[in-house]
Amino acid sequence: MSFESRLQKIILRYELLTDMLSGTDIVGSKKFIVLAKEQSHLSKVYELILKFNSTQQLLDESEELIIDASSDHELRDLAQMEKAEYKEQLEEFRDKIKLLLIAKDAADEKGAVLEIRAGVGGDEAALFSAVLFNMYQKYAEKKGWKLELISINTTGLDGIKEVIASISGKEVYKYLKYESGVHRVQRIPKTESSGRIHTSTATIAVLPEAEEVDLKIEDKDLRIDTFRGSGAGGQHVNTTDSAIRITHLPTGITVVQAEKSQHQNKAKAMKILRARIYEVERKKKDTVRSETRKGQVGKGDRSEKIRTYNYPQSRISDHRINYTSYNLEGFVNEGRLDEVIEGLIADDNMKKLAKDAE
Repeated sequence: MSFESRLQKIILRYELLTDMLSGTDIVGSKKFIVLAKEQSHLSKVYELILKFNSTQQLLDESEELIIDASSDHELRDLAQMEKAEYKEQLEEFRDKIKLLLIAKDAADEKGAVLEIRAGVGGDEAALFSAVLFNMYQKYAEKKGWKLELISINTTGLDGIKEVIASISGKEVYKYLKYESGVHRVQRIPKTESSGRIHTSTATIAVLPEAEEVDLKIEDKDLRIDTFRGSGAGGQHVNTTDSAIRITHLPTGITVVQAEKSQHQNKAKAMKILRARIYEVERKKKDTVRSETRKGQVGKGDRSEKIRTYNYPQSRISDHRINYTSYNLEGFVNEGRLDEVIEGLIADDNMKKLAKDAE
């Protein structure tokens, strides 16, 4: 399909959606929500296409004027200047539209479930996990997102063995999805008396947060068990069976929540379960992202790193895009991740553009 044909198809689809949404019979329904989301997704490229077509018309008119004014040198020169400007504008619109036409991840607009787990390195890995969690909290604050703690398992040294949080806001998954993988730290641990530099890791998984409209989970497909459990970080023992284990029978995915309130445990467990099932279903449909969740985060081995945090040199290195920064303090303590994440997004877009051109 030619570029122009794709543009025309988008115009027709957007205008059809506008007509469908104007009908009173679907207002407030799930269908209305789905169609409204699709229209919103197309709105930006639709507006650019209108500008592109308008500029193309002006370009055609300037070319006709050049021919008609062949004997009027002054008018012809003016028309040629306008033609050059319109051609430049047209190319700019074309490039912007091509970027917007890249196959979008349907989950980019969604919130996310962030999971951080200590990998290789014992207590130091847990301390590093705590640093990463603080880093994402700061980043969420900068983006105006809301972070809600779902569960946390801490150590006695202020480390974190595992933490799960949900983050809601605009385009959370779009920016955080590139954080999935193994993060490596090189530094002298607080627990090291000889001053030797240690290498430790933490694994991060970022899953798109699924809403009920995205995924229907049948009650018959769930097994819910209650049992007695400890609270956050293992600091106290419950005297009632408030802990919840929910198993999704078709996929075998299991989520455990073991805090004081059984009602809150069930709600939080369902949020995590829905996100994990949604990610599995997405990967079944998307061959480009066919790796399993286990493959996404790896085993936590030092060799599987996507990013290294080198404290002695105050250096951050993202190994996927050869990104290097020497502002480690601003990166981890203040959540200044935008530069590397924007770089990852740009790199991903360039790869998709190259693939589309094949």
